[in-house]
Amino acid sequence: MSATSSIALNHNPDIEALLSKRPTHPDAAIARLRHLILTNGIPANNDGLSNLRPYIWCILLDVKPISTSTYLSYIHRGPSPAYSKIRNDTFRTLATDPLFRRRVSESSLIRLLNAFAWKLREKEMPVPYVQGMNVLAAPFLYAAKSETLSFALFETFIQRECPLYVKPTLEGVHRGLKLVDECLQAVDSKLYSHLRSRNLAAELYAFPSVLTFSACTPPLPQVLDLWDFLLAYGPHLNILCVVAQLLLMRDDLLAHSSPMKILRTFPPLKSKTVIGVAVSLVRKIPDDLYNLLARHAWDESVGDAIDNAR
Repeated sequence: MSATSSIALNHNPDIEALLSKRPTHPDAAIARLRHLILTNGIPANNDGLSNLRPYIWCILLDVKPISTSTYLSYIHRGPSPAYSKIRNDTFRTLATDPLFRRRVSESSLIRLLNAFAWKLREKEMPVPYVQGMNVLAAPFLYAAKSETLSFALFETFIQRECPLYVKPTLEGVHRGLKLVDECLQAVDSKLYSHLRSRNLAAELYAFPSVLTFSACTPPLPQVLDLWDFLLAYGPHLNILCVVAQLLLMRDDLLAHSSPMKILRTFPPLKSKTVIGVAVSLVRKIPDDLYNLLARHAWDESVGDAIDNAR
């Protein structure tokens, strides 16, 4: 059976009904869509492919459509100044994931990142490409039905949701890592103290998970499910998803004299479980800390408060 046929067999009547008509009250419709994603998920086949997902991601990110000719205009400019950096990373992108390698070519990843570098240069923004952009582009290329749509989703996500994650110093990422420590201490002081007694701060074990919004942890279909949740309720919640993964390893980490041996490679992602734990953590985070968490990826004004926390 073809992938397209498999996708067609998966349905969520509630989501489909919601999307089939123009909403009378858009804000209420978006809230309903978010709730349906949290409770039922976006239907997809075993490979994580879904007819609805690209459309829903566009709604959640409020992506403005761009024409294929606009995207091609960036491609036709040829290699950008960031081209060599891009080429140094693309061949490594989800290199061990057979689903990704089968569906997304390295050439398409290079084109998208190179086009984005030209777009930023056009806006006179100083950083056309930084570490991690290749992995952040991967879910969009895998899920979307066209390279042009992938580009529109990726551009919006980077510039609106996490601009501080792609600063030259990755300041948003490093502050996110600090927040992993702060949130872990708030919800499980015993595990936090155990890890710190071994000099294990999040900088040492959670950097890839924070940098890529957990896209580095297979399997890819589970990553897409997690991203449905993050795009619905805010990518900042990835910090709590990382903490959730630590809590799911809690017994093993506490029992191990060298917990870094466990933390070098996070277990395969189980999105539904991780999301459930992360949601339960929200009410346990102090309001002032949650405010920093919610704003750390895009608001430079909270930087000092995070940097100077405990």
